Amino acid sequence: MKLTTNNRFILASESPRRKELFSKLGIPFEVIASGAAEIVEGNLSVEEEAMNIAIGKTTDILHENPSAIVIAADTIVSFGDELLMKPRDNAEARTFLQKLSGNTHQVSTGVAIYGEGCSISFAETTSVKFFDLSEEQIDAYVATGDSLDKAGAYGIQTMGGLFVESIQGDYNNVMGLPISRLFKALLSLRLIEIERVVNS
Repeated sequence: MKLTTNNRFILASESPRRKELFSKLGIPFEVIASGAAEIVEGNLSVEEEAMNIAIGKTTDILHENPSAIVIAADTIVSFGDELLMKPRDNAEARTFLQKLSGNTHQVSTGVAIYGEGCSISFAETTSVKFFDLSEEQIDAYVATGDSLDKAGAYGIQTMGGLFVESIQGDYNNVMGLPISRLFKALLSLRLIEIERVVNS
């Protein structure tokens, strides 16, 4: 399957994971990191918080690129009523992982698609269950430095994936971009098309 587009797409993220996932669409795109602050309002649902932050990222990029279609995402890990954002330091990363050990948490990614004649957002949530973790396992993982730039203090696509007992929902969503749902949204908005194959 080949996809085509006449649009200029900008992925408003410096995440290599989101870039890798978006590239599965096989369409040209640029990467421009957003400078928008990731501010949690505190009075919204987790999914609404993630969508609001994603929308802020798109509007930041659109200001300088008004003719582009800008796509942004933000991922928030929640455990009960607590939001586990990117840890500030190794001590907080350790605390997050201790909470997740042996428990089920939720990973919510908000996605915004903004541009000329287009302004939609949606969120996807995946449930993730961790094995019981020993203090040795937590300390060893935190020492790699992998925790610090990831919501919930782990990456499912790196060694943090070794802690996962099971998931319910979209695996790619846990990585930071629900690419299948994004693909369907872009098709429905007619921002991309499936190239028709003509048999000779």
